[in-house]
Order: sequence, then C-alpha cells, then structure tokens
Amino acid sequence: MLQGADASADSLDIVALKARYAAGRLRPSQLVSAILERIARRGKDPTWIELAPHDVLQRRAAELERSGAAGLPLYGIPFAIKDNIDCRGFGTTAACREFAYRPEASAAAVERLVAAGAIPIGKANLDQFATGLVGVRSPYGVPANSFNPAYIPGGSSSGSAVAVASGLVSFSLGTDTAGSGRVPAAFNNIVGLKPTRGLLSTRGVVPACRSLDCVSIFGLTAADAAAVLRVAQGFDPADPFSRRAAPPARALPRSFAGLRFGVPRPEQLQFFGNSETPRLFEGMLDKISEMGAEGVEVDFAPFLETARLLYEGPWVAERYVAIREFIERNPEALHPVTAAIIGGAKRFSANDAFAAYYRLKELQRRTAPVWDEIDILVTPTAGTIYRVDELEAEPVKLNSNIGYYTNFMNLLDLAAIAVPAGFQRDGLPFGVTLVAPAFNDEVLCSLGDIAHRAAVKTMGATGLPLPTQNPQESLNPNLIQVAVCGAHMSGLPLNHQLTERGARLVAKSRTASNYRLFALTDFKPPRPGLVRDPDGGAAGGAAIEVEIWEVPASAFGGFVDAIPAPLGIGTLTLETGRQVKGFLCEAHATKGAREITSLGSWRQFIKGG
Repeated sequence: MLQGADASADSLDIVALKARYAAGRLRPSQLVSAILERIARRGKDPTWIELAPHDVLQRRAAELERSGAAGLPLYGIPFAIKDNIDCRGFGTTAACREFAYRPEASAAAVERLVAAGAIPIGKANLDQFATGLVGVRSPYGVPANSFNPAYIPGGSSSGSAVAVASGLVSFSLGTDTAGSGRVPAAFNNIVGLKPTRGLLSTRGVVPACRSLDCVSIFGLTAADAAAVLRVAQGFDPADPFSRRAAPPARALPRSFAGLRFGVPRPEQLQFFGNSETPRLFEGMLDKISEMGAEGVEVDFAPFLETARLLYEGPWVAERYVAIREFIERNPEALHPVTAAIIGGAKRFSANDAFAAYYRLKELQRRTAPVWDEIDILVTPTAGTIYRVDELEAEPVKLNSNIGYYTNFMNLLDLAAIAVPAGFQRDGLPFGVTLVAPAFNDEVLCSLGDIAHRAAVKTMGATGLPLPTQNPQESLNPNLIQVAVCGAHMSGLPLNHQLTERGARLVAKSRTASNYRLFALTDFKPPRPGLVRDPDGGAAGGAAIEVEIWEVPASAFGGFVDAIPAPLGIGTLTLETGRQVKGFLCEAHATKGAREITSLGSWRQFIKGG
C-alpha cells in the first residue's frame, strides 16, 4: 500500500492518481517514496537496469509541488523508460554494457512527458538492441513474467511491461518494430499501444530498423495509454521519420455497435499447439459481436507474407546499419542470439533490398482493399506463450511463432492496440490486438478500452479492479450522450428523431440490474417505460438493453421537447457504473401496464416475446 498517503487505494492508474492529487490525499513526494519502497521490497530485480536515486526523485517531486503545476496533464505520474530511449540523468545501454553512454539530452518523447509533469522512475530492461519478442536476451537478467516467472515476460520491451503490470509505475515507454510494444502487454495483462509510425518522434531512440521503429506506450488501461499518447505525440522537425498527425482516410466508429471487424480465416489462425488460447480468442470475438459488431473473414496470407519480409528479408540489414561501427569493434559484446540475427544481414545485397521493397509495395496494394470491407482487424496478440527453458532451447523458431500476428504491422503502416482478453486455466494471461490504418490511434484506444472491460476486470498483476467509469466515454461539450431503450433504437420507428438531428450511435450497453421495464401500449407506436427499482432489484429488477447515442448539444433541446409525458429524460446508471442521460418513465404510468423486465429488452418484446 502507499505509505503516508491514501492507504485505501493503491492503484497507480492515471485516473486514480489524478483523483487523489486533486482531493489532497496524496502528493508526488509521498508517491515516489512509496514506489521506491515497493521496488525495494522486490529485492534484486532485473526489471530495471537503472533506477533514479531517492534524492533525485524527491527533488523532482518537490519542484512539481512548489511550481503550482498541478494542472499539468501528467502531474506527478510515475513512468519507466525502455533502456534504448535516452533520458537525461540516466545512462542508455540498449542492454549491452559495452555500448552504454550518458546522453546529454532526453529523447523527444521523454521531453514531452517530463514537461507535462510526469516523473521518470528508471530505465527498464529489454532484449538486447531491441532484437527479440521474448525478453530473455539481456546481460542484466530476465525480468520475471508478472504472473509466473517460469514463463517469458515478452520482449523486447520486457522490463517496461513488467514494471507497469507489477504496479511499480503508471505507464512506460517501449519501442515496437516487430511487436515489442504488444507481445509483453499480452503476457502481462496490460495494454500496449503501437502508435502510427512517426506519430511519436524517435529522436533519442537507439534504432533497430530506423525506417520502421515506433515508440510504444504501456498502460494499465487503454484510457491511460490514450492520455500518454496525447502528450507524447507531436511533429519533430529534427527527426526525419517524424510525421504530422493527420485525419485518418476514413473515420471509424468509436464503439463496436455497427462496426465491421476482420478475422483471419480459420485455417490461417495459429495457436502453436496451445489448447487454451483458441477458446479465449473465440470468447473475445463473441463478446465483440454481442456489442453489435459484425465479423468478416479476411485473407490473412498477404499480411503473413509481409511479416516474413521483416526478418527473412533485407530489412534485417537495418539492424546491422544501426550499430555497425559498434559491432565491428566489439563483436563479442552481443548476446549470441542477437549476434546471429543481426549478423545474418550480411547475406543480403542491394539487389535483394530493392526486390524486397518492390514486393512490399505489391503486398501493400493487395492488403489495401481489405480496409474497404472492415473497420478493424482483430487477431491474437500472440498465439501462445512459452516457458523460459523452452525458449532458450529453440530461441529463433519460438520467437518467430510469437511474431506471427505482429511482424507485418509497421511495414503496412498500421496502428494497433493490444488489450487483455482473458486467462488460461493455469492463470497465464492472453491478449488480442485491434488493428486499423494509420492515424486511427485514438479510436483504437476507445475500442480497446471497451474490449478490455468486456473480457478482464483487473489491471496487470495487481489484482486491482479497472476504474468503474470509462474515461474514454467522457462527454464532448458539444455532444450529449443519451441512452434509449425503445422505439428510438436503431431500426425502430422513432429512430429518425435522432438521426435527423445528426445523432450517431456510439455504443450498445445495458443498464444496472435495478431497473424494470413495462410496455406502454396506449402509445402509437407502443413504447417502453423504464423505471428504476428503489429497492435495488428486490422487486425483480434486471439489466435492460440500451443504445447510447450522441446528440449534438444544439439539437438536444428540440429532441427532449418532443418527448411526451409520462416519459422524460433523467439520469440512468449503466451496468459499468457510469451514468448517462436516458429515457425514464414516471412510476404512476406503469400501473396496469404489462411488465416485460424478464425479457431484458424492448426488441425482444416487439419480436413477440
């Protein structure tokens, strides 16, 4: 627990910390002391390569407290930094002692985060030179998987993920060239955001494949990842690979209602002998469908061929170019597997590079039409997880298996978010990845948050529950969210009263379980009467199906004015605990009306239920 602070709630998710700071129950100086105590209690921990000294953290915290900076977006929020990303005051090793140096300045993304009030706690361990998806290729030891140390933590951003999952920091920075920002998230029950390539500057990052590298974000929730993204992104003229944020080619729904999601054909799915993960993947697909989305099978073959280009083609030469001078001076300094992978670049010629580039352009053209058929692609983040001893026995083959669903992403200029999707019977976590074309990052965070909540109720390995309210659903001041439960639902007779006013469906949900539903058949067309049960469900209340619509504030008054008594707009509680405006009925009007609560929805009633 947080000593000297609010001992009743020790979650480090950003929403919780902001609430405690705002209420005066916690100060940054208390928080950093408590975090260092947590870390110390873990003993020698290969999660970290270097930690900030206590006095340095206290100076940073005191500076924030004195400066009146409480309004900064990440005020007092602790984070970790993968040790191939520069942070002034720390060394950068890329998990190779002989390579280590002390940077004079922080990476551009770190600068932005610190300026927004965030506090860097330390540098996290990784697969050496960010080469690997396993997390075990480091001279600094293997960060322990936060659920079972016999299993790999996932890499290359292993320490960054474990630090978040273990409740040592609120978020962390990783990198993601081939899946390193997603695989460790899946193996540790957290969220991993791989932003659009170039959206976060890579200035100050030790390159792996410089043309493909991304700075990634790990968080306890998708909402936290989105909050960090808003601060860390930004065009950097000093980075030749930086890109200005742009509207996506096509706007995507911010909920699963009406969304089309692609899934690889059954014969193209791979789980590598794991009998548990197919069930978990199907379960997540079912949940997404239940929220109103439509599944579409897609041909995954061109995505897989693209993936093979990354390590089997000449792009591996970029890894050699990135550290060529160091390798040639210190060939013995590399981890044996890292040396074998990067050394393989020597077999490729300029002819090979151009041939592979031409093939990539063909594959990009072949995959482009897929996005006319679907809004997002949904895959496992990894088909299975391996024990450390299994991985060390077959390091290259098993690493390739882990990258089956990840390696194509940056070559095809896609954005992705990895979210928790359940647990195997042995307690190990499983995750799925939601994929969309470039610049759909914020929408992916919204969808990722909804998917996470549908499948898993905890954050990382902390055992702590997800925040009750979904911050991604906070209201735009120009839009008002309204829950409808009857004739205003999509496809029903009064839905036009919403669509004519420019409203749009954003989610399908249910009420809390203390509502009762009645059929008011005197209306034309008939309408439901939704009443909150004051006895908390003792009289037979239930969760009732609703749709959430966003109505332009300018049109809201006219919409409400057209609602006849005894119906009206009040405050309605959803099953998540979130409150929205919604249709309610005066209790007196339900006397003598048929109660249809047991049906759970108005649609079921009009179908003849």
